[in-house]
Amino acid sequence: MKKEYTKEQLWKLYENLPKELREIIFSNETADFVKSICERYDIKKDEEVSKVAELIGDVLLGISTIDNLQKNIEEELKIKKDIADKMSQEFYRSIFYPVKSALEQVGKTESSPPDNLIQKIPTPLKEENIPSAPKKDDSYRESIE
Repeated sequence: MKKEYTKEQLWKLYENLPKELREIIFSNETADFVKSICERYDIKKDEEVSKVAELIGDVLLGISTIDNLQKNIEEELKIKKDIADKMSQEFYRSIFYPVKSALEQVGKTESSPPDNLIQKIPTPLKEENIPSAPKKDDSYRESIE
């Protein structure tokens, strides 16, 4: 289930974005891309186009990932997987790819990464617990005696 955000939380996320992502979220060019791609796939109802725009905004804000866009479009609009996949590929090429480095930056600045991404730090071995290599004569070394 998708986490709901308040307007204040969304604005806070927006304010912390890199400049190029802030600009792209409200740009007319982005809106035109969304609308034209939706029309190409016969998504013409205003509320459906708005839902797609919201899903793209979620990716730009760091709420969702590009990897989840196809599945989210498919589920939210109740459309076939192959159509949702084609749409998400077009959105990636036209909207996300040009700002890829900024999107990666947003992904790295999450305040609390999911538990499965947190690496467990191993406890250091005590010297007495470190296994030693078996002792054998070293035929390459000369005796110093």
